[in-house]
Amino acid sequence: MTTTAASTVPPSTVQPARRAVGTAGETVLAAVVAAVVAAVGLVAFSVVDWPAFNSSNVTRALTTVGQVVTMALLAVSVWLLRTRRAPALAKALSWVGVSGFVTVTLGMPLAATKLYLHGVSVDQEFRTEFLTRMTDTARLHDMTYADLPSFYPAGWFWVGGRVANLLGMDGWEAFKPYSIASLAVASVIALVLWSRLIRADLAVVVSLAVTAIALAYASPEPYSAVLVVLLPPVLLLAWGGLHRSPGSGGWGAIVGTGAFLGLAATFYTLYLGWAAFAVTLMALVAAGLAWRAHGFAAVRDPLLRLVAAGVIAGLIALVVWTPFLLELRHGSPAGSGTATHYLPEPGSTLPLPMFDASLIGALCMLGTIWLVGRATSSRRAQSLGIGVVAVYLWSLLSMAFTAAGNTLLSFRLEPVLLVLLGAAGVFGFADFSRWIILATSDNPRIKAALVAVGALGAVAFAQSIPHLLAPEIDIAYTDTDGDGVRADKRPPGAASYYADVDKEIAAHRPVPRHDTVVLTADTSFLSFYPYFGFQGLTSHYANPLAQFDQRAAAIGRWAEASGPGDLIRQMDESPWRTPDVFVFRKSDKGYTLRLAQDVYPNDPNVKRYTVTFDKALFDDPRFTTTEVGPFVVVTRTR
Repeated sequence: MTTTAASTVPPSTVQPARRAVGTAGETVLAAVVAAVVAAVGLVAFSVVDWPAFNSSNVTRALTTVGQVVTMALLAVSVWLLRTRRAPALAKALSWVGVSGFVTVTLGMPLAATKLYLHGVSVDQEFRTEFLTRMTDTARLHDMTYADLPSFYPAGWFWVGGRVANLLGMDGWEAFKPYSIASLAVASVIALVLWSRLIRADLAVVVSLAVTAIALAYASPEPYSAVLVVLLPPVLLLAWGGLHRSPGSGGWGAIVGTGAFLGLAATFYTLYLGWAAFAVTLMALVAAGLAWRAHGFAAVRDPLLRLVAAGVIAGLIALVVWTPFLLELRHGSPAGSGTATHYLPEPGSTLPLPMFDASLIGALCMLGTIWLVGRATSSRRAQSLGIGVVAVYLWSLLSMAFTAAGNTLLSFRLEPVLLVLLGAAGVFGFADFSRWIILATSDNPRIKAALVAVGALGAVAFAQSIPHLLAPEIDIAYTDTDGDGVRADKRPPGAASYYADVDKEIAAHRPVPRHDTVVLTADTSFLSFYPYFGFQGLTSHYANPLAQFDQRAAAIGRWAEASGPGDLIRQMDESPWRTPDVFVFRKSDKGYTLRLAQDVYPNDPNVKRYTVTFDKALFDDPRFTTTEVGPFVVVTRTR
């Protein structure tokens, strides 16, 4: 009898490979469903002229209705999975339910504005600018500075920029729908991963809980929120790959862990650092347990797996980090004014949400009790527990780093802590409910009561999300968008003149916008139009290779020039590409720029100051000066 090559492959190799292929296929299909649901929902919301969220309760009411409907779909999905009926339909309903929940929770409150949470104010300004840059070009350019590669990981922004470019949308206009859609896709992918790691019906419940918590506490920063929803199942996956008997497989989990770390490296550096720290802590714990169970030789296996995951992550990270690393050959990062110069009050204390008198506090307390009680008997508790410990260790390290003049920005890990404790709380509720049911001899009324408490708690938290996000939603309605419109129908701000400023620049520089460098303190102008800037919003968001402080000093010297000739000479001798256009504010004393200076360790960590240029500095044929609303546009013509 002839033996085929395929038949010689051990079943232990074939089955994991088939599972991996099946998971990959299901993930792609689920992501497509989520994207379609988000797209259909957002388009449907946009065709109705809704009242502004901050002046009416109509959209809040419709948000609640939409949430209840999507949660009802998830309840049907759970029932089908528990009764083992129509598994394909159950999966489809769970994907539609989770993605629909994300879409209605964020999309309905923002239905009457084109802006996302927090509008284009403060942090959202540079994020919008980055998406505008990636819409204009597929190259990994810095969001602000000409001739520099991106320092911030461009992965989320690059994908969004390519989608916006394909759809013919401006970057600022694509920011809201892309943020919501990407969160919907990430939440459904997390559901697929959960369903491969735990019982399918429980996976739906915990996915909903993690998604709701992430929407409430992480969604204003969408490119990090997509990682937050994935972190709990990824930690469980990582623990499954690291804590195993020698030679018992699990390499697929290591590949998945490395892929996630690589994704984090391309999306958000802080979460890469923390996730790598947590996985390393897991590997050390696994090595210690292996040593105790099998002797010192067994220590090598979890450490080797950790290295393998790191190599995979590093290779993926190079996709976006290579241009910046290559640029380091020609310059060195700034020694101050970095993103780590920030210590708000939440970063100076340990977060203890389990003691908050709220629904999320109660869930976190339940999760804390479950993590401690099941630490020796549940792999889920072990993985989530190590994640929680990693958050607290990172927080302590961040506070200790303040003595060296920096922080580790631990306050941004609060959403991570909440989703970890929230997931644990769901598992704790499931276990405690099972014990109560057993103690009451499987009484159906007790079962019904527990289901009712869980369902009502879920609805109560879900409908509170718009309230928790109310400040961010309000700003989305009060900021002026790229069309010069303020969504609450009140008089728009100075940004309503940006289109005229853009036309004035184009009249004197009929070249693509990315061929022009603009110096302005109204940096939200760069969020709407893909001009390069000479100076960024603050040093904390500036590319370290841009020499923010030196540029600020140069601007100050230009303002003190003795005349137009001296100004032009100084600009021509500058080591950087200098402005082709100045966009000033008018004042009685001249033309002004309101710039920023890093004053860490103070809180606030930014000091604003004004630089004033004498009007006479531009009284020269080599400059063209035009007033546009509150702005003065000065173009260097030659």
